[in-house]
Amino acid sequence: MPTENTVVPFLYGFHPIREALRHRPHEVEAVFLVGGRGGGRRREIEALCARHRVRLAAADPALLAHVSGAVHNGFLAELKESPSAAMGGDPQLVVLVEDVQDPRNLGALLRVCEGSGVGRVLIRDRGAAPLTETVTKASAGAAEWVPVERITNTARTLEELKEQGFWVYGLAAGGELPWRVDLRGPVVLCVGGEESGLRALTRQRCDRLLGLPMKGRVESLNLATAAAAVLYEAVRQREKPEER
Repeated sequence: MPTENTVVPFLYGFHPIREALRHRPHEVEAVFLVGGRGGGRRREIEALCARHRVRLAAADPALLAHVSGAVHNGFLAELKESPSAAMGGDPQLVVLVEDVQDPRNLGALLRVCEGSGVGRVLIRDRGAAPLTETVTKASAGAAEWVPVERITNTARTLEELKEQGFWVYGLAAGGELPWRVDLRGPVVLCVGGEESGLRALTRQRCDRLLGLPMKGRVESLNLATAAAAVLYEAVRQREKPEER
């Protein structure tokens, strides 16, 4: 519960808090609601907090008014101090994730992204695991450092990134060998879920598909392992472009 002397970042009002819970719930420490207010909006905030395991509590309206110094409409969110804002990942190296449902797989992937210097990780909200303590543990803490954003529409997001000059590559079996593709410059790597990989519409939006040769008897690698191979090939090319 915030106090009059609390010095932490806050969000006020239904719309800003709803957007934060939709797109970056891992940055929300807690949500405070004034009892008896909100109706359908309150139920929506409660559902989002339950989905992403964000602490929800009741608050005194006079205290909320004092802390916010603004119109809060009965909704206030306390944000975490985010170390990722000061990190120096490569803004031209982006990973987009969809349908990764196992929190341990998502955590392992975030660890790879942080280690390889990915600038942003975009996670399709529907069908993906929420950012929980299990994800953070599996990421060895990397989930707290790599910038993560939840998105609602993969196709629209990819089109926007293309308009910004990004080339979009999808990780898929049978794709081109990554060391034969130029991965310098603005790049988005799309990673699909454990069961079916990338969605058909996402594959259609990719400029090219990348895959790894399987020389043994198993048919595929863990998604985080496969992503690591491609991302570190991108790192190699960016650090030694003269070898291309």
